[in-house]
Amino acid sequence: MRSMTAYGYAEFQNENYLMTMELKSYNNRFLEIGYFGPPYLSAYESTITDLIKQHAQRGHVDISVKVKNIKSNVDVNVDRAVVESYLKAFREIREIGLSQQLEIETRMGDVVSQDGVLSSIRTDGIEAYQEGLDYCSKLVLQQFDDAKTREGEITKKDLSGKIDSIARSLEVVRANVGKLEDMIRTNLTDRIHEMLGDQKFDENRILTEVAVMLNRYTINEEVVRLGAHIAEFRKLLDSTEAVGKRMDFLSQEMNREINTIGSKSQMVEVNFEVVNMKDALENIREQIRNIE
Repeated sequence: MRSMTAYGYAEFQNENYLMTMELKSYNNRFLEIGYFGPPYLSAYESTITDLIKQHAQRGHVDISVKVKNIKSNVDVNVDRAVVESYLKAFREIREIGLSQQLEIETRMGDVVSQDGVLSSIRTDGIEAYQEGLDYCSKLVLQQFDDAKTREGEITKKDLSGKIDSIARSLEVVRANVGKLEDMIRTNLTDRIHEMLGDQKFDENRILTEVAVMLNRYTINEEVVRLGAHIAEFRKLLDSTEAVGKRMDFLSQEMNREINTIGSKSQMVEVNFEVVNMKDALENIREQIRNIE
């Protein structure tokens, strides 16, 4: 069992750059991966995405890569033809200004700030950062796995305690099934006799009607199904696969059986255990939202 929430962080530095990589994951119904990094490392997105898919099956995962270059890896070029065109234009503007008795000065910054005068070209590609990417990705994914496993074990322990609590309450309910049926049978029979009084009636017909009503209000089937759901839930606790969705489905089924038992029960002892089971199941449903 593994958690959907996890975190990983790594740093790498050499004489050319300092790289940091951070990985965070949150609860999500499906697997979603968000990549954030410098444009010149955009090709790395597909690589890290494939790696994350090997370590996560559900959750929203954000991976962030930041680079601080220690040595310049950018060449700046000057387009002489563009500069000359701008200077020619500035001279014409100056002549027009002088004819209007205006003094116009041309500064270096006026030329440099114009479009196309300067252009920058990176002198390296993603290969220059491959060592850092490999080191950081290996480390953050290891931390990611460790965190998912560690949190998953903590959640598993809690879930195991909660499902045991439901099982204990179910045993109390199961022990009272016979008493509940006797109570329903007696109440129905007494009610019928009370309504008919001294009038003659077909005893067999009455017993048949009681049997029909008893079948409607007995909780034996719900107890059996709830026991089966508990057994399946315990199997999932020991599974190494992603079980979050299946646990969620089982929780819904258990909730349905517990509610039905509560609606049919007329015994204080059973009703008390129904409340306990509902409380434990609510805690289970909160916890499994974080299970992969």
